[in-house]
Amino acid sequence: MLNAQQIETFRSELLEMKKNIEQRWEQNDYFGIGRAFIQESSGELSNYDNHPGDNATELYEREKDIALNDHAEEEYEDIKRALEAIEKGTYGKCEICGVDIPFERLDIIPTATTCKEHSPEQAVSTDRPVEEDVLSPPFSRFFYDGEDVVAYDAEDSYQDVSRYGSSDGPSDFYESPDHYNDTYINSDEQVGYVESFENFIGTDMEGKEIKIYPNEEHEQYEDSLDEEGIMTTFGDLLPYEKEPYTQREKE
Repeated sequence: MLNAQQIETFRSELLEMKKNIEQRWEQNDYFGIGRAFIQESSGELSNYDNHPGDNATELYEREKDIALNDHAEEEYEDIKRALEAIEKGTYGKCEICGVDIPFERLDIIPTATTCKEHSPEQAVSTDRPVEEDVLSPPFSRFFYDGEDVVAYDAEDSYQDVSRYGSSDGPSDFYESPDHYNDTYINSDEQVGYVESFENFIGTDMEGKEIKIYPNEEHEQYEDSLDEEGIMTTFGDLLPYEKEPYTQREKE
């Protein structure tokens, strides 16, 4: 049980905390709470001529201010509840089970009116964003699908954006990319096809008359075949030519 001196010490600490919050609210005249439009809290007359990135920053700052204000309001109510408990003579006892709250707990959280076992913060929220209720995998989670999945998913969305620039540099990769424009995850992944040779061959409607369209991927594929000493299922590959050639022309 707390003695009179300890209770008076906690009272002074709670009053100081209450005063600090009230002063912050008085000083933050343009805090933005309760204002209908973000322009009123940011001082802007209009957002039409602002860069989307600047608007996003203003939105983030407003959301952060509102969250901090909600936290301050909750703390303010906890302080008032603790001060009321001191006036009633119940401070230091759990308002649910009535046992004495350890001094160590009150020393860290002077606003505590419950013991640790009945603290409302016991439960950890597992709520997911409401947007995920209408999304199905793989869009509700981000994962690396490997090279055997051709469906467009979250990883492909990230790659489409990261190819235009990211904070990664050549030194961030285990094997340095051949070109600085390839400094994003799985830059060498085959997009839109499975087999490597699909990127430079074509056939007629019946799967015949195979045409080879020389390009950089064709050369890389040819080099890899030479290293392995093997041929493709549709025959050996000829060196680069200016015009596409068919298998019949090759024979």
